[in-house]
Amino acid sequence: MKKMWVIFCAASIFGVTCPGTSSAAVEVEGGAYVGFYDKYLWRGFDLSGGVGVIQGGMDLSHKGFTLSYWTNIQANDDKPTFKSGEATETDITLDYTFSLNDTVSLSVGNIFYNLDGLDDTNEAYVGLTLNTVLEPTLKAYYDWDEAKEDGLFFTASIGHGFDLAEGLSLSLGALISYSQESDYAIFYEDANGNSQGYSDWHNYELSVGLDYAVTENFTVGTSLLYSAPISTEAKWAIDSDTVGGVSLSFAF
Repeated sequence: MKKMWVIFCAASIFGVTCPGTSSAAVEVEGGAYVGFYDKYLWRGFDLSGGVGVIQGGMDLSHKGFTLSYWTNIQANDDKPTFKSGEATETDITLDYTFSLNDTVSLSVGNIFYNLDGLDDTNEAYVGLTLNTVLEPTLKAYYDWDEAKEDGLFFTASIGHGFDLAEGLSLSLGALISYSQESDYAIFYEDANGNSQGYSDWHNYELSVGLDYAVTENFTVGTSLLYSAPISTEAKWAIDSDTVGGVSLSFAF
């Protein structure tokens, strides 16, 4: 029932923003993308057993609203957990972003996680971005569905892009996170094998990406991300790790 409700809401939004040909034309922007990565790393957790994955999705935007579909597919076996070709996660995100003034933007939204082998869940979020150099962004996530405790997760990030040559651009990013009893997804196992959530700094991430615009709409990219735990609890939950990959994207 929960899955059907989220899919119905997403379809309803899509129907409102994209009426049939008998109605007035509505300008919808978006893009589709696909990439191959050496693993699936999420908030520092290796969710693919250290083997390669294929990730792809699509975004549709209209007047500040964005509806996104994203999925992760195992490219190699992680026996006995995942099999090659199996979709382990599919996310549906509805986002609304608007400007509060000339320098501050606000984003609000919800992510529905359809997970293989785990209970599906939902995270609502709100984010503030300063439209200045480095675009500093603060974001708060709230798992209002499956988390038994507070279910809060916070990130602070910065990023910047550089044009190296015609069609060639470099992007750099940095992120730091804090978990406040987000025990459904962020936890460690104690000496008795029990899952424990915690309130402390979680991880930091450093990323670099290189993109080449083959045409106005088609881009080829490569990226590398490094993640490392910060607090003692986080070091029990995750390891330092990297993830790299290549991607293709098409804007329309």
